[in-house]
Amino acid sequence: MYLQNISKSWESHLQKEFKKSYFIALTDFLESEKSTHTIFPKEQDVFKAFELTPFDDVKVVIIGQDPYHGLNQAHGLSFSVNKGVKVPPSLQNIFKELHTDNNSPIPTHGNLIKWVQQGVLLLNATLTVREGLPGSHQKKGWETFTDAVINLISDEKERVVFLLWGNYAKTKSPLIDASKHLILEAAHPSPLARGAFFGSKHFSKTNAYLIANHIKPIDWNLNEDDLFSI
Repeated sequence: MYLQNISKSWESHLQKEFKKSYFIALTDFLESEKSTHTIFPKEQDVFKAFELTPFDDVKVVIIGQDPYHGLNQAHGLSFSVNKGVKVPPSLQNIFKELHTDNNSPIPTHGNLIKWVQQGVLLLNATLTVREGLPGSHQKKGWETFTDAVINLISDEKERVVFLLWGNYAKTKSPLIDASKHLILEAAHPSPLARGAFFGSKHFSKTNAYLIANHIKPIDWNLNEDDLFSI
C-alpha cells in the first residue's frame, strides 16, 4: 500500500502499528478487494495525507469519514478533490462558510493541498473505499489505525486544533486530550445538515487559537489565480 510514501516523521511513530495483526489483516483485505473491484483513491494516494503533512508540522486536524467513491474524486485528503474535478456539495458548503467567516474568495477548484502544506492534516477515518459503494471499507481495520493516529497526535503534540464536523467525527472527541488541544465541533457541511454547519466560524477560531499560542496561523485562501469572489 505504498507505505514508502509516508513521510519519515510519521513512519518512525507508526512502525509498530504497521506490524500489528489488524493492519496485516487490513492489507490482506485490500489485496483481495483490488483483485476484483476498483478501489479509491489510487494506491499511491492512500497515505497522501501522511506524505504531505509530516507529523512534526501538524497544527490542525480535519476528520472525514470515507473517501469519495466516484471516479477521479478521492486523492487521499479528506474533503479535497483534484483540480478539474467538480467541487462536491460538502466542500462547496465549506467554502461558503470560509467566505463568510474569513472573507476568503470562493475557490474555483476543490484542491486543498495548500492547507495540507501548512500543517492541516486532512484525515479520513477510512482511507479506502470500493467504487460506487460508500462505507464499503469501514470496520475492516482502518478505523483502528486512524484512531491510533489521533491518539498519537493528542499524546505527543500540544496545541493542535481538531475540527470535528458531523456526528461521526464527534465520536473521536474522547481520543483527544482537551486539556492541551482545542476541539471544535459543528454539524457536517453536507447539504443534508440543512445549513447547520454555517456560522460555526471554525476557520477564524482556529487561527485565533494558533496565534494566541504563538503558532503561525493557516492561510485559508487557496491560490489567488484560481479564485473569484462572490
